[in-house]
Amino acid sequence: MHDSVFTLNNLLFGVYPYVCLTVFWIGSWLRFDREQYGWKADSTQLLSKPNMRLASNFFHFGVIAIFGGHFVGLLTPHAVFQVLMDDMSHQYVAITAGTIFGLCALFGGVILWFRRFGNPRISLTSRWADKFVLTWVMLTLILGLLTIPVSIGHAGHGDPRVVTAMAEWIQSIVYLYPSPQYLEGVDTIFKLHVLAGMTVFLIFPFTRLVHIWSMPFGYLARAYQIVRSKKVKYQEINRYDLGKPADY
Repeated sequence: MHDSVFTLNNLLFGVYPYVCLTVFWIGSWLRFDREQYGWKADSTQLLSKPNMRLASNFFHFGVIAIFGGHFVGLLTPHAVFQVLMDDMSHQYVAITAGTIFGLCALFGGVILWFRRFGNPRISLTSRWADKFVLTWVMLTLILGLLTIPVSIGHAGHGDPRVVTAMAEWIQSIVYLYPSPQYLEGVDTIFKLHVLAGMTVFLIFPFTRLVHIWSMPFGYLARAYQIVRSKKVKYQEINRYDLGKPADY
């Protein structure tokens, strides 16, 4: 085997993704099978309610939208995107959506982070994994936002190669023909964001993130629950009539 196979770029972007995905799938299955009592979100709303709902809604809305955008934008075959828009339009859509939803997630995440570390009740009852995973997700989010100015610079020069290279690389991983060479010429900030994002999948089974698997999608398709109130009519009875024989 040629020595060039074991370059740092190949190990990080050709081998490490499969390590993360293997731990993600097998670890999630084992966690569900063996530790059902730990399969929960561990909400801290009962300990402190101020700003919790606002921060949680912004954070979850932003993160879910970002994940959906990455899923569609990176896994859609290039030929399909070419039917809908050209590469530069694709890049501008990614920049716009990433900025909007990234800032939403950042706004909520910052509040949740300071709440997790700064509120004495929540900090004392939080596990190390709770603090670590929130910090890591926030780091991944910030690295993603830092890629936006670089993407704007590329777009200003009419260069969409980074977007297409990222898409080709992730598709090569998913379709089991890893091609880490696509990321060799990509800016360092993109590589750091990718590494941080892959590590989220690696730590996923060992943290509270497993509650994502239990999202109540069934509510969207379930039948309506009809609730009828039971009205009981009470008849006024004179207490002096109690015990008297009934008139027939």
